Amino acid sequence: MSELLQRSVTELRSDLDARKISAEELMRATLSRIEATQSRLNCFTSLRDEELLISEARNADARIARGDTRLLEGIPLGVKDLEDVEGEVTSYGSVPFKDNRALRDSIQVERLRAAGAIVVGKTNTPEFGYTAISKNLLFGASCNPWDLDRTPGGSSGGSSAGIAGGVISLATASDGGGSVRIPASVTGCFGLKGSYGRIPTGPHDLWVMDDTSVHGPLTRSVADAALHLDAVAGPHPLDPNSLPSQGISYRESLEDMPSGLRAGFSPDLGYAVVQSDLAEVVEKAAGLMPELGISLEGVEGGLPEPGGAWGFSGSWELLARLHTYLPEHEEDFGRSFIEGVKAGARMTPERWGQMRQLRSITNAWLADVFERYDILLTPTVPYDPPPARGPFLAELEGRRQPASNFGSFTMPFNLSWHPAATVRAGLSAKGLPVGLQIVGPRHRDDLVLQVARAFERHTGCFDTWPTV
Repeated sequence: MSELLQRSVTELRSDLDARKISAEELMRATLSRIEATQSRLNCFTSLRDEELLISEARNADARIARGDTRLLEGIPLGVKDLEDVEGEVTSYGSVPFKDNRALRDSIQVERLRAAGAIVVGKTNTPEFGYTAISKNLLFGASCNPWDLDRTPGGSSGGSSAGIAGGVISLATASDGGGSVRIPASVTGCFGLKGSYGRIPTGPHDLWVMDDTSVHGPLTRSVADAALHLDAVAGPHPLDPNSLPSQGISYRESLEDMPSGLRAGFSPDLGYAVVQSDLAEVVEKAAGLMPELGISLEGVEGGLPEPGGAWGFSGSWELLARLHTYLPEHEEDFGRSFIEGVKAGARMTPERWGQMRQLRSITNAWLADVFERYDILLTPTVPYDPPPARGPFLAELEGRRQPASNFGSFTMPFNLSWHPAATVRAGLSAKGLPVGLQIVGPRHRDDLVLQVARAFERHTGCFDTWPTV
């Protein structure tokens, strides 16, 4: 693998500015690496025209030469195939949308391009991001660089496989129930699900009522995530839920972690069923907090198990979006996907009320937690990544998985809007990455990044990567 493509975005930007490499050289290396790994990792679903990409890279070199460099100047960018790039197909990994060409960039892509990033192509995802295994009928399954027989997670699995596999250094991701943190965890990357509204989403044809999904950086380092956030965070009039700016540079404040922080650790949130060797790795990683100057205590109690309510809310939203396609195209959708979507038709006032009550209970428990602690620590996923085509485990070490299954630790913080990140805690008994989740108070994305950076600096957790 080219050493060039193992570097972080932060390192690449430094090398570009110092003229140690050119944007054209970086682009050519990226395209060559995509070609060399596509049959094994299946990261990308489509690529933009090569001549156009080389031309855009040369334009970036010209800007660098005249001192007109932007934040992400010349960095190749993969865009998850749930997100629009003007003139390119957004298929959502779904056969009925295989020719769905976007009329404009998403807000996030627009901002990344304005910061100098160059869109290379689209990365693979499960159909409409519906599951944590990245496979679909259009493009097949993506594979984990640490073990090609296993999934790189989902729904941002094409992005995570590309970043961990040294294919591309910057890619977009999104998280409605763990879709940044799960793939980041199982491929050993850093992933941040920011506070709801931190990065604007859309524009959307329908006003979003299932308010759980956010964009978030999925990267090789914490600094790369902060750089990404600096480029895209901030309000936008087309996203009514977008948050005002925190008034800081996330990158420049990374090393400013406050002293005297208190961490609470929950090994299971009261309901999760966790692989025993994975649990040991996470507990050991959490136990390093005092070495970072952060006190550590166990958290008592737990949350209501969120899987059923979370899934049903997503089905209801997707059914509203796709119901007009069902009479003509129902057979073209993935079978399990469309059955899950159709389940949304069973919505009742009673179910709606139960979902709202669960979120209220979750919010109250977390309000109490963050009265006592500055951060909350948990595992990121409950067991090693499943096979590239599934299925998820129904039982683990003689214990039945709850409804939330692989998303047991991630779903609650989509429902509550708290920022949550995953760092590489170590490796499981099978040599696969294990994630430690760091959850912060609502709107304290900066604090989550600072704690993650302190852990990264202390452990060197992102120093090694798999060879594909």
